[in-house]
Amino acid sequence: MNNIERRELILQYLKSHGRTSVNDLAGHFSLTGATIRSDLRALELENKIVRCYGGAEARVLSVPATEQPMNEKTKINQEVKSKIAQAAVFLVDNGESLILDNGSTTLQMVKYLKERTGLSIMTNSLAIMNKIAALDCDFNLLVPGGVFRKHSASFHGQQAEQTFNSFTFDKLFIGADGFNIDTGTTTFNESFQVSQAMAKAARQIIVVTDSEKFKRKTPNVVIDIKQIDVIITDTGISNEDKNALQAKNIKVITV
Repeated sequence: MNNIERRELILQYLKSHGRTSVNDLAGHFSLTGATIRSDLRALELENKIVRCYGGAEARVLSVPATEQPMNEKTKINQEVKSKIAQAAVFLVDNGESLILDNGSTTLQMVKYLKERTGLSIMTNSLAIMNKIAALDCDFNLLVPGGVFRKHSASFHGQQAEQTFNSFTFDKLFIGADGFNIDTGTTTFNESFQVSQAMAKAARQIIVVTDSEKFKRKTPNVVIDIKQIDVIITDTGISNEDKNALQAKNIKVITV
């Protein structure tokens, strides 16, 4: 493996795992710390990573044109997303603690959650925050703070990640820009580390996504397929994909 190939692997690892220490990178790639630091310096000069004390993280690039703003996503497949959201809320018990990741399907869940009581909900979505705050419910609403991304109307960055790392929740509900049967949920943008922090904080991970996402390939893996417990989608999912997911011990619910 030459230097270019090795550095590309390191870059892909940082994109998937977020901020990582030099020691962890050295252990994962079976390299010396000096070699890793040299590779990180080279990637930094190429403006591909941001180095921090003891490690590095992939640089967040500008939002690609293929990533749709949240106000546009909410208009797509509304009926299907509403049915998926309703099915998702059936999995919520009174008094549970939940994470709702920013997304158009998780946003649809709010109107059905008002039937539950005593929930504690943390979300990085401004739209979800506002909808929950408008409900006349006894919910405990938690917000992580962080850097606000106007395009997605959500909070990201180190502060948001650290906040999720400080809590444990019963369930995470998370959408997807794309879905790969072999690797898991994927996204266009590179600000997905907060979603990975959510996954680490949750005892159960429930993916809510319409079947069209199984046909869409996006570059960045957010939630590894091994982490997913339940997928809620519509009947458009192919039998092949459904069987493949069930073979991985993932519960598949279709609406």
